[in-house]
Amino acid sequence: MFSLRPYMPPDFSQECFTDAPEAVFLSAPADGVAPDNYHAMSIFPEYVKRKGKWLLPRESRMDCVAVLEGEELVIREFRKIRRGDRILVGRGEKCEEGIYMHTEGFQARNQEEEAFSFRRNRSRETAQTRDYQELAGLLMHERDHGKAVWVMGPAFTFDHDAREAMSWLIRNGFVHSVLAGNALATHDLEAAWLGTALGQDIHTHVSRAHGHYNHLDTLNRVRKWGSVPAFIRGEGIDNGIIYSCEACHVPYVLAGSIRDDGPLPCVFGDVYEAQDRMREELRGATTVICMATALHTIATGNMTPSYRVMKDGSIRQVFFYSVDVSEFAVNKLADRGSLGARGIVTNAQDFVVRLRQNLSREIAGSDTAQRKEKS
Repeated sequence: MFSLRPYMPPDFSQECFTDAPEAVFLSAPADGVAPDNYHAMSIFPEYVKRKGKWLLPRESRMDCVAVLEGEELVIREFRKIRRGDRILVGRGEKCEEGIYMHTEGFQARNQEEEAFSFRRNRSRETAQTRDYQELAGLLMHERDHGKAVWVMGPAFTFDHDAREAMSWLIRNGFVHSVLAGNALATHDLEAAWLGTALGQDIHTHVSRAHGHYNHLDTLNRVRKWGSVPAFIRGEGIDNGIIYSCEACHVPYVLAGSIRDDGPLPCVFGDVYEAQDRMREELRGATTVICMATALHTIATGNMTPSYRVMKDGSIRQVFFYSVDVSEFAVNKLADRGSLGARGIVTNAQDFVVRLRQNLSREIAGSDTAQRKEKS
């Protein structure tokens, strides 16, 4: 049975906290400009001393600044700083400047580990059976108690089984939001309409004659209808990831890129508007699963803190998974500051199919347990 690891806050009775000075806030000198010695936030919970109390922002984001609004800390991107904003300053993170970064809030206390041991890093040799079991249990929990955001590249839209597995996850409530680019939606709609992805049959993986036109024809037809929902209705589309999102009212944000064809009418061409929309979806996220998209994964990692302050004031862990066939792509996320991310090195198509199998077993086991309880 899955259970969340409890959050262990700092012991504010310790001398380092009681003797710490008040945090300092200075006015922003201009729009989009932070004062010198500004404090940049991280993925971890960071407490700020204000009028004798240690405040924790309800939301955070790496590489942003903390703005004091009334007695509340609001985390803001540099581009959203306004002249006169009261910005937290100070580079010390161990109470010496009224700032404390708490990196061990979700770590098991008294857990000993040998100084030398093998296979600590995530690689293609890492056994992942336990990962699938844990992730299935987590998603069963999140279906009713959290928000699971999926960040997806287009790779697994090329395969019928992977598309069907992802659609099943959406239909069964394990996907609360999707972040992707133009390619994912285009290839998925091409598969639903023409049975190909980039001209290759999604069942046989054999390229069709003039198949290189298929994704362009799909883009053109969607643009002719004026919107993705209109295309789905008008062409009688009844399968796929985007169809399932529309049918189940799961929001999706498609961020444009320099190389986009078309693009689809719903793609955000302004990178900062796309970033804002992505962050809106991530604000309530408690689990984030990124598959086969290095750039979207790193961008999402930068927007996602390691914790979430819930409506009742409790603090819970945010789970972050990076799934890619490349060890480099999985491990690069940690190099960009997302230190809490868990990597799974595998083919994205295989991952989503196997995850569906594990979730099906979880559902069957849950149903059996409920029947026994009633009897």
